[in-house]
Amino acid sequence: MINSMEMSGTIRSLYEREGWYLSPQVLDEDLIARGTARIEALSAQDRPEVVYEEGTRIVRAVHGCHLFDDVCRRLVQLPALLGLAQELLGEPVYVYQFKVNMKQPKEGAAWPWHQDFAFWHREDGMVADKAVNIAVHLDEVHEKNGPLCVIPRSHHLGLVDKEPSGGGGDWRKHVSADLEYTVPDEIAESLAQELGTAYATGPMGSLYAFHPTIVHSSSNNLSADRRALLMVTYNAVSNAPERLTRPEFLVSRDSTPLAPVATNML
Repeated sequence: MINSMEMSGTIRSLYEREGWYLSPQVLDEDLIARGTARIEALSAQDRPEVVYEEGTRIVRAVHGCHLFDDVCRRLVQLPALLGLAQELLGEPVYVYQFKVNMKQPKEGAAWPWHQDFAFWHREDGMVADKAVNIAVHLDEVHEKNGPLCVIPRSHHLGLVDKEPSGGGGDWRKHVSADLEYTVPDEIAESLAQELGTAYATGPMGSLYAFHPTIVHSSSNNLSADRRALLMVTYNAVSNAPERLTRPEFLVSRDSTPLAPVATNML
């Protein structure tokens, strides 16, 4: 029989090799329903944390909800999410970013090829990529409603994106379809041809992790089905950056180590 320590080592080894890890665990339907209901209620409010598709009032994303909402605050401490982050990073962590990307039916715009660490390193001064994105499907995700697409093992290359000639500084270009830091299509396509691609599809409640430096994107939502994706970025406490100028709902200031709650319940 494989013991829990051996299994943990296998998961971490797989993640470190491939740059992402799809968990066999699917979160409880009631948990997802309650979390989704709270996100929907918050996204209907007129608040700075709510981001819209360009030129519309169609919600694109909701950020930083764990800072002011009790349900979301508990959500980031669930063992399924926090425990996986601690397991993959091997040290105490805190929430660096919390967001729900919501691709509305027939409206949700694509995210171009990019690497998350480009934003954290250049905008926030994060030194190392000792963080991990933990993602949860709040809807069923299939090939037509804009699933996340990753290029496995591309995280071993470090940053390959092209810095914009005008420099950074406008956080709105960090949350829109017109991203500040992107990986040129020709580079991404070459990497995809060499390394292949993988799509994060699956039922509501699916759980997976991906590396800050992995090259990834997602397509437009071409279907009649919404694609809401919760993403919690956990950063190692030892890796907390000191220079933070972006809004707190994009980058949490509190680097106190988190402890998991007792059960995966909201």
